Amino acid sequence: MIKINNLNKNYGSVNILNHISLHIEEGKICGLVGKSGVGKSTLLRCLNGLETYNSGSIQIDNVEISTMNKKELNIVRKSMGMIFQHFSLIDRKTVYDNVALPLRCWFYPKDKIRTRVEELLKLVGLEEKADDKARNLSGGQKQRAAIARALALNPKILLCDEATSALDPKTTNDVLRLIKKINETLHITIVFVTHQMSVVKQICDDVVLLEEGRIVEKGPVEEVFLRQSEALERLIGAEDELPVCGGCNYKIIIPTNCGTEFLSRMAMDLESPYSILSGSIEQFKDNRYNTFVINISEAMEQQFLDYFNKNRIVFKKINVSERS
Repeated sequence: MIKINNLNKNYGSVNILNHISLHIEEGKICGLVGKSGVGKSTLLRCLNGLETYNSGSIQIDNVEISTMNKKELNIVRKSMGMIFQHFSLIDRKTVYDNVALPLRCWFYPKDKIRTRVEELLKLVGLEEKADDKARNLSGGQKQRAAIARALALNPKILLCDEATSALDPKTTNDVLRLIKKINETLHITIVFVTHQMSVVKQICDDVVLLEEGRIVEKGPVEEVFLRQSEALERLIGAEDELPVCGGCNYKIIIPTNCGTEFLSRMAMDLESPYSILSGSIEQFKDNRYNTFVINISEAMEQQFLDYFNKNRIVFKKINVSERS
């Protein structure tokens, strides 16, 4: 579906994208994450031809973007919908007119426009707001209207640039459920730029971490988060500071269906006490995990490590110096 190979983008002497190579499969939701200024939005705009690039390749359905003429590029853009952080609706226009705008730009017949707009407003739950001015909608309603507009031309790809950053947590969850529904029912490939890890965990199949314009980590969401790479820790930051105590601190990640049972069994099998310093639950789409930080004695460290490996438990040592 989307194939990016050795992509480079410069603004003068400043490198924005450096040797980006990425394959996004059809029907998947791929999250692009990283701190501000690492090139996420620039990469998104390169995908739909709003930005040119200095070298490398972007192919959409095996067609190279950089070799297209204006007419060909417009056809590709027609196959891509885009959702923005601040909605980009025309405030003085009605919801109906905002959703109808792309269809009118492509000179669709009035009857087909009406049928399509009504269909989309029903999909996003705004059928009763069709005649309301966009400026009178709530933030969540505005984003739903923006999603409907992005879907107007039956795109194959949906590009989302911080689409939930301006929304409160409840509204964010409502919008994410809608996007997930769209992906599942319409089989649209979605590229989602975000700095919200909760968004990635909730709806994305794959995730790509960018640092200084480079890909430093990528893969299925669960695998990336369970690997606990240094790149991921640099992005999400250190966890809450742990109490300073003797022994060794380890983070362990266990599926929720065996979390408490595993902790009890481990204490009995190793015949060694340990302390639980913190615990939380992580969810990746439909799968949930318990995350614990435990403190063990240095004398028993190797026995615990052997036990983790034997039981295929994801673990990582946490040094006190990392918390200071």
